[in-house]
Amino acid sequence: MDIRIDEMDRKILAELQRDASQSFDEIAKNVGSSKTPVWNRIRKLKEAGIIGQQTVLLDADALGFEATFFVLIRTSEHEADWQAKFLDALKKRPEVQEAHRLAGDIDYILKVRVKNARAYDAFYQALISEVRVYNVTALLSMEELKSTVSLPL
Repeated sequence: MDIRIDEMDRKILAELQRDASQSFDEIAKNVGSSKTPVWNRIRKLKEAGIIGQQTVLLDADALGFEATFFVLIRTSEHEADWQAKFLDALKKRPEVQEAHRLAGDIDYILKVRVKNARAYDAFYQALISEVRVYNVTALLSMEELKSTVSLPL
């Protein structure tokens, strides 16, 4: 569905990114509109696929997930079967928060969130027992300087 986003849609989306738990009344007040037009716009944006799954952001540190590793993976395997097996292995592991296939010297980068180094090692051992990789480099994040899921509308 092709949809044109106007300034009011952008304001509504910005409000939802800021706090999706707001009522339609609160969003309408914050964007200078009334409830029904806001509800209609949100419904239209959902139907168009612009608004996807709604969820809650949890505090990883408060839950004991204190270690973030960025895992750089090189592989000599590029066949469809290997890629499907690798993707399946990633999907089964909740520690993998993000996975990207890259252009350049590194084939994949993963963002892995775990409780500690021992938990990362368990993840690593499980992954390499399931799929063959040529080289794995793990980089421990010392400090998260910025993290957001909000798009710059």
